[in-house]
Amino acid sequence: MNKASVSYEEGLLQDLTDPEEAAAYLNAALEEGSQDVFLLALRDVANARGLTQLARETALNRENLYRMLSEKGNPRLFSLTAVLDALGLQIAVKPKRTA
Repeated sequence: MNKASVSYEEGLLQDLTDPEEAAAYLNAALEEGSQDVFLLALRDVANARGLTQLARETALNRENLYRMLSEKGNPRLFSLTAVLDALGLQIAVKPKRTA
């Protein structure tokens, strides 16, 4: 069997270049309710685009972008919306579901 295979990470990053896939991935991370999980997912989406390219598109310096997307990151709303905008995404608010 000489079938070329793609690693999970490569396949994920390839999928996350699609804004629809990226939005679904980020929404699933938000549903976890953890900032760490969301930032990890956002970092995956950013890596799919390329952090150097994303830094150029957002006018954020690359080191700050890395720091913002780290496990200890605490992005400001302005920075978060700049990154999402460059990725072709936006923040939305919806009513909570009540049981």
